[in-house]
Amino acid sequence: MKEGDDYIAHIAGGGSAPCRTHPLEAHLDGAAALAASFARSLGADWARLAGLWHDLGKYRPGFQRYLRSQADENAHLETRVTARDKTHAAAGAVHAIERFGIPGRALAYLIAGHHGGLPDWHGGLDGRLSPDNADARREYDEARAAAPAGLLAEGGAPDLRQAPGGSAGCALWLRLLFSCLVDADFLDTEAFIDESRAQARAGFAALDELAARFDAHMETLQAGAADTAVNRLRAEVLAQCRARAAEPPGLFSLAVPTGGGKTLSSLAFALEHARRHGKRRIVYAIPYTSVVEQTADVFARALGAENVVEHHSQADYDETVRETARARLASENWDAPLIVTTNVQLFESLFAAKTSRCRKLHNLVDSVIVLDEAQCLPPEFLQPILDVLNLLTRHYGVTVVLCTATQPALASKTYFDAKKNRRGLDEVREIVADPPELYRRLKRVDVQLPDWDTRSSWEEIAAQLAGEDCVLAIVGTRGDARRLWQLLPKDTLHLSALMCGAHRAEVIAAIKQRLADKRAGRDLRPLRVVSTSLVEAGVDVSFPVVYRAFAGLDSIAQAAGRCNREGEIERGRVVVFQPPQPAPPGRQRLAADACLDVLRNWPGDPLAIELFEPYFDRLYYGIDLDRKGIVRDLTPGRELEIQFRTAADHFRLIDEEDQATVFVRYSGYPDSDMLLRRLANEGPERWLMRKLQRCAVTVRKRIVERMAASGDVREVQPGCFVQQNDWLYDPVLGLRDDENAVLPAPTLVI
Repeated sequence: MKEGDDYIAHIAGGGSAPCRTHPLEAHLDGAAALAASFARSLGADWARLAGLWHDLGKYRPGFQRYLRSQADENAHLETRVTARDKTHAAAGAVHAIERFGIPGRALAYLIAGHHGGLPDWHGGLDGRLSPDNADARREYDEARAAAPAGLLAEGGAPDLRQAPGGSAGCALWLRLLFSCLVDADFLDTEAFIDESRAQARAGFAALDELAARFDAHMETLQAGAADTAVNRLRAEVLAQCRARAAEPPGLFSLAVPTGGGKTLSSLAFALEHARRHGKRRIVYAIPYTSVVEQTADVFARALGAENVVEHHSQADYDETVRETARARLASENWDAPLIVTTNVQLFESLFAAKTSRCRKLHNLVDSVIVLDEAQCLPPEFLQPILDVLNLLTRHYGVTVVLCTATQPALASKTYFDAKKNRRGLDEVREIVADPPELYRRLKRVDVQLPDWDTRSSWEEIAAQLAGEDCVLAIVGTRGDARRLWQLLPKDTLHLSALMCGAHRAEVIAAIKQRLADKRAGRDLRPLRVVSTSLVEAGVDVSFPVVYRAFAGLDSIAQAAGRCNREGEIERGRVVVFQPPQPAPPGRQRLAADACLDVLRNWPGDPLAIELFEPYFDRLYYGIDLDRKGIVRDLTPGRELEIQFRTAADHFRLIDEEDQATVFVRYSGYPDSDMLLRRLANEGPERWLMRKLQRCAVTVRKRIVERMAASGDVREVQPGCFVQQNDWLYDPVLGLRDDENAVLPAPTLVI
């Protein structure tokens, strides 16, 4: 073989279509140019070298013979081959270290991981690239013998001091460079294999156009809004968000009470800030999928559905429609002006090792990130999250907006002290001019606190609820919701995470309709609802009376946000009660204890904004903010040893080790039977699993194992359990689970 186009990177076609080959030199040049363009503010020279050398091993004669023998566009993927002459990712990594020494390890991580993901050094690259590893040495020697000499000589000595943030920022910098390489590799390969797919990515409106659309939409909304005190305050919040958007990029807080219009106001800030400061996109991150869907719908009405990319595991794009196909493609790398996603997608990607998760990261540079319901950031991972937010705002042109009605004390000087190895956020600026005054003016409820030393029985609570005409009761566990519901009149509605998503959506829609009918005088029946805390996650309902089992202060405030939400009456009533048993151990117990500490001797409003900082200070003192040691894993050693894979494995916002999913046959989701048959026959394809999320219920593994042993569920595919007995799913209560399981709601998904 001679140098040049005889060496190929990919092959496409086969069968009825003629085979086409992708010249290796063209692919290396194309990937290098794209990676460098993505890394303009990160270190374009590093990204360019990674692009040039990432497929160096494809010059091996054995790899070329293998590739030409296949009629498969995925034949080049190293994750699919094991034979020594068919691998290729080690050669470029070895060359980078041979050429540059310790600094070359930075490139070695990127190149060696460009198919399989970023590796650890210890237990990973150290052995794989060791001079004693005969396979890696053979791969490098064979590739070096065939590769153009000019390719091997590329690049001057790189300087690791370019890493923004020094040692503490090195791992993030390398993940961002890895993102540039991976996305460039994907896109250059895609342009060869399927040009129509590459072309389908274009066509989103620019942020300037979206800002103009938003302004027109808000003018229409405000013109048609009733002249109420709540709407006037929402207009004031909106105006302040637009005015403060001119401030320099950095960290901001938007502390607005529930019902104060923070969703649209925060988008107004983000759009205007992006327009004034040349930001490239807006990423709106939300804890719960149900809220993602709701928020995406709100944004779609303002900006056009074709311009809103909704990225989470339940997003379902119809590939026959160009706009939704484009959105599906954009969800791969977030190359769109507005992304609405989950906290899990955002933060697990920021700490990821897998190529699919890391691919989007470079598109966070020069963006606006809005963190809705910021109080939901998991305390056990809070230190690495705060560290990465500081790095993004200090070094990568990112503006972050912490948006919540119950602002966590993430910049508290009382708790966060670098001398104690606790680092808070840098100089967070509040957008609203006078948050305490805003909270006072938006006060729509009176909160009745319990006798701290007296617990009520469920029978006593049920008797009080039975005397109400329209009431929502929120309790701490699924078991508590079931017990309380059983004591109430049979027309009482029930909501818990033992109900599948389709079932919950149906009940929530019914609740909203009955509330509207009651306000209009069309429905005189009592309306009583018992729910777990899932109703607090962005479910826009408004009851005149809300009962809340004692919990964390943020939970009580969120419950109050479901009471008199639109100011329909002068004051709603929120009754906090002590349930028969304390909150279950773990975060719920810690939150309740912290709340009791700040409320026990407090003479004022239990929802006063001044209480949230001491509450969160007290809560964080009881929790290890880096329980999994993520910061340790990502702090480089003297010779650039970083444990990327270990950190990614540990950074899981949803702990799946003790959970399993049961797919139920819910009559309100008529496609469920057909979809479950396809699951059994065809396996867990990605599109199918997304659709099946609507009939999924998450419970503890031991419960599913017990159900499987009794024949109530069947494992139709590894890890996929399907309901077998009709009685297993109750039409009101959902999955029949007699244990008091305390798990995150399955709406908290990826």
